[in-house]
Amino acid sequence: MVTIDEGLRQKCPRVALGCVTGAVKAHAAPEALTAELAATAQKITGLPDPKTVLESAPIVVTRRGYKALGKDPARYRGSAEALLRRVISGKGLPQINAVVDVINLVSLESRLPIGLYDLAHVRGDVVFRAGRPGETYKGIGKYDLNLESLPLFADADGPHGSATSDSERTMVTAETSKVLAIIVSFGGSETLDTWAQRMIALLERYADATAFTTTIV
Repeated sequence: MVTIDEGLRQKCPRVALGCVTGAVKAHAAPEALTAELAATAQKITGLPDPKTVLESAPIVVTRRGYKALGKDPARYRGSAEALLRRVISGKGLPQINAVVDVINLVSLESRLPIGLYDLAHVRGDVVFRAGRPGETYKGIGKYDLNLESLPLFADADGPHGSATSDSERTMVTAETSKVLAIIVSFGGSETLDTWAQRMIALLERYADATAFTTTIV
């Protein structure tokens, strides 16, 4: 079960989450998925001014959400903005496995942060809340992340993901068989089901995914 902390909701009244669970196979991304990622990146870099995507509504409201919680969005960016900036700078997209690559594709398309978790390593219910003083975790491929005031996901064992960067504890690997993906919107729930269905379709196509459930919180 995923819930939103009342304290976070008071500061970000339009926050909403699109939650998707399903069985997957986290094998290497097939060529067709790699081609879709490349085409999406090319569509962005081919714009007259690619940086205009950084002022799209979902990016702007995510920044506002971070500010409302007391986190500087210029230092701690939402994961969708970080992906877009990577594309614009010509660095390309990381290729991890079919599941992670699908989530990155949907994040690029929607401009929304998406958390992705191996359910085998999530314990108990999950709450979306602001980080507390002194809270940290080791981000995927990164140093310890300062979680204070960051919008994050925590289970019974503590924080394990955020709208900026997820933790190593619950990251998806080749051994992952069931996932929880959470689309984060600070601008309301209106588009969340559309993007959840897009994610499901891609996971079915590229990661042999089955047995989906979806919930809008």
